[in-house]
Amino acid sequence: MLEKFERYPLTFGPTPMEKLDRLAKHLGGKVEIYAKREDCNSGLAFGGNKLRKLEYIIPDAIASNADTLVTVGGVQSNHTRMVAAVAAKIGMKCLLVQESWVAHQDAVVGNILLSRIMGAEVRLVDEGFDIGIRRSWEQALDEVKSRGGRPYAIPAGASVHQNGGLGYVGFAEEVRAQEKQLGFAFDYIVVCTVTGSTHAGMLVGFAKDGRQRNVIGIDASTTPAKTKAQVLSIAQHTAMLVHLGTELVEDDVVLLEEYAYPRYGIPSGETKDAIRLCARLEGMITDPVYEGKSMQGMIDLVQKGFFPEGSRVLYAHLGGAPAINGYGYTFRNG
Repeated sequence: MLEKFERYPLTFGPTPMEKLDRLAKHLGGKVEIYAKREDCNSGLAFGGNKLRKLEYIIPDAIASNADTLVTVGGVQSNHTRMVAAVAAKIGMKCLLVQESWVAHQDAVVGNILLSRIMGAEVRLVDEGFDIGIRRSWEQALDEVKSRGGRPYAIPAGASVHQNGGLGYVGFAEEVRAQEKQLGFAFDYIVVCTVTGSTHAGMLVGFAKDGRQRNVIGIDASTTPAKTKAQVLSIAQHTAMLVHLGTELVEDDVVLLEEYAYPRYGIPSGETKDAIRLCARLEGMITDPVYEGKSMQGMIDLVQKGFFPEGSRVLYAHLGGAPAINGYGYTFRNG
């Protein structure tokens, strides 16, 4: 589906599948749980899902003769860390707008620390969370131009970029190849959803074999209506790009809203319990912003019987563990 698109390789190759036997047994043993370890996908600054997207965006950035990648995210944004890493890798400058989507006590640890180490120019902006186009980001693009630079615009999460959904079409194709090796197909895929292009790309990729509604999005935005609309918009655009031949509609976007509370970037007690449970049973670290909430969602869905007995569930681990350093006050005692 992606043969005609230029790709700049930033990842090691197919990410590993890991069977989470101890977690599944703890949850009753009625379903099999696997994790696809997108957090182990690259040597670039701890990797993560944004790299799959950037592989299909960077060729355009290079062709545009840009000299500066400009993007936006929260103080502990995984996305901005990845853009900083890619800029270093390809020899471009990087300007990161880091908004106060979460009121962190200390903006010098975790993702933002790594971005600074990699040489990115970091700008702290006192603006709250929203998945839409950010004025602070547009101002940063104008500023780079005003000082003689050539900026390349990468939106939050790389999501509403014209090629933002392609990487996770590739994820679905990769899963299909691994399923052939495993000898079975997964019944459900669980993914965290915020700015939407990871979920959207999966929808397109799995629509090829009719599984788009088996992609279970766990909202972590607390703006589910806006998030769902953005997932659908990106999916429809991406489907057109790859000539899917199947019309994607609103009902194809399965987005569960009940795990995002109390708000974006703030973990509930249940999220923290899920992080601890996964870590203590499997040694797998999930973060308080994204993966902790999707892990909480998957655990709850298993316990409620959402997945029929005998189901094989694939948990997409999208990365983000460095952000946990910004939550030391929460996990001071483990």
